[in-house]
This record gives sequence, C-alpha cells and structure tokens, in this order.
Amino acid sequence: MARVLVGVKRVIDYAVKIRVKPDKTGVVTEGVKHSMNPFDEIAVEEAVRMKEKKLASEVIAVSCGPTQSQETLRTALAMGADRAIHVEVAGAEYETMQPIHVAKILAKLSKDEKADIVIVGKQAIDDDSNQTAQMTAALLDWPQGTFASKVEKTDNGLTITREIDGGLETIKTKVPAVISADLRLNEPRYATLPNIMKAKKKPLKKLTAKDLGVDLTPRIKVISVEDPPVRQAGSIVPDVDTLVAKLKEGGHV
Repeated sequence: MARVLVGVKRVIDYAVKIRVKPDKTGVVTEGVKHSMNPFDEIAVEEAVRMKEKKLASEVIAVSCGPTQSQETLRTALAMGADRAIHVEVAGAEYETMQPIHVAKILAKLSKDEKADIVIVGKQAIDDDSNQTAQMTAALLDWPQGTFASKVEKTDNGLTITREIDGGLETIKTKVPAVISADLRLNEPRYATLPNIMKAKKKPLKKLTAKDLGVDLTPRIKVISVEDPPVRQAGSIVPDVDTLVAKLKEGGHV
C-alpha cells in the first residue's frame, strides 16, 4: 500500500480583506486570522480517503513555516493524517521562501519517508504561484497529475482526471507520482472535536531546512506590492446611441 505525503500551507484566511503594508514590501499578516490553504484541505481530504479505501497505509502532513504552522498541521491530523512534519522557517527567511524551496523540501522528505504519492493543493491563495507540485515532480523525476478533479487507483498506477482550459483531460500515470488538487476533487470534512483532541497526541516532528540540506537563499526579489487600481463606478445609459458615444468618448472604440 502507498504512503502519502501531503503538503499544507498556513495562509491568511480566505475571508480576510488583504491590506498592503505602507512600505509596499508585502501584505499585513500581524494580528490577521490564518488558516489552512483551501486547496491543501482538499489535498488532505483526498489522502485520508485513500487511506479509508485501503489504498494508502499512512498519511504524512508536511508544512514549512513559522511556529504557528503547527496549528495547520494539527488541523491536518484532526482531519485524519497519521503524523506530521514541521519544517520550521521563520522571520525574513520565511518572507522570501519560494515554491522552489518548498519543492526541494518536499522532494527530500519524499525520499526520506519513502513516500509513493505526494499530494498538494494546486496553488496557495496568498501567492497564487501554482508551481510547487510541478517543481517537486521535476526534482523527483516522477510523473505528475496537476489540477486533479478525480483520482482513481488502477492495477499499475493512477487514472487522473484533470481540469484544463478546454474541459477535462484524463491521464494514466504510474506510481510514484505527484498530484495537485483542484477545487472539484472533493469536499473536505470538518475536523470534529474528538478528532481535534486525538490530533494533540499524534506525532509531530520538527526539522529545519538545513537538516534537509535545502538552501533557502531567495531566487527572486519582490520590488513592490501594490493594491489593485480602484474600479470606476458603472453607469446606466438610456439607449445604444448613448452607449456608443460614451465608449468613443473613453477611447474604447
């Protein structure tokens, strides 16, 4: 049976209104509610379902980030993961950590933990990079099934339905493999109170990037973070002629 490694990221909660820092170096995170990245919740749910169907023997949740990332890992454990690994990255190093670094960490842990399947969310809702799964697959030289909306076990691997621009694409892949979870893959379960209590007793191992031999030197530099421009209010026009006149006036036609 397969061993599944799931990447989970602590992000600003999807319901929070994001504010840019006055110095434009990033967004305000202090005193702001954080939670597990929604696509990663779907990834955890899929891994746990694999275990429930006896397709997986163990689910290991991994998170890279500050001490608070342990709360995100406890949520994954309460959802059904067996154990967790926290790769502690804090301060300035965390602010400049990029998907390439996370991919290197996941690739190294996949080898160390003898994982057969790596599942991550297709993207994080804070940086929207959509790169980690692809980079992890490249580093491991494993096949990948990105934007998965359905994952089925077949005799010698997996059949993955992918969401692409023009509709759906079905691919077959051997195991080991890397999967990135899309929105319609499943509906994540809520962690129940008894499971939240049980999660406190499940093992959570702490490591650093240095322990894994991963250099966190940033590859890119963020020059400036800006608020999107304020949209102008729309107006209702009485007829088509007025609409055309207004469009001409604004240089749109």
